[in-house]
Amino acid sequence: MAAFRLAVASALVAAIISAQSTGSAPAAGAIAIGECGAYGVAYDYERAAAASRAALGKCERGCKVVPVSRACGAIAIDGRNACAAHGYAVAPRLGEAQNMALRQCYQFGGRDCVIRAWACDAKG
Repeated sequence: MAAFRLAVASALVAAIISAQSTGSAPAAGAIAIGECGAYGVAYDYERAAAASRAALGKCERGCKVVPVSRACGAIAIDGRNACAAHGYAVAPRLGEAQNMALRQCYQFGGRDCVIRAWACDAKG
C-alpha cells in the first residue's frame, strides 16, 4: 500500500511540474505592418514590448505594430500591387487569421490578395 501511495504522489508532483512549465511559456508576439508590403514578425517573447520592438526592427517603411498574444496573426497584400490594399487579423487559429486578413484585403479593394506573412505565438 505504501508503494502505491508513493507512486500516486510521484505522479501528482510530475503533473504539477509539467503544468507549471507549460503555463510559463513565453507568449508575447507582434506583427509590424508597413507600407508597400513591408512587415516584421516576432513571436514567443516573454514581454509584449520586446516582441513589438523586434517586429518593428524587421519592418522598413511606415510600420505599425499589431500585438499577437497566444494567438495567430496574418497579413494579406494585393499580389499585383503591394502598395495598394492590404489586410491583417489576429485570431485564435492560423486559418481564421489568414481568412480574415484576406477578406479585409478584398474589402479594401484588393484584386489579387495573398498572404504575405503570418506568425503563431505559443498557444496560438
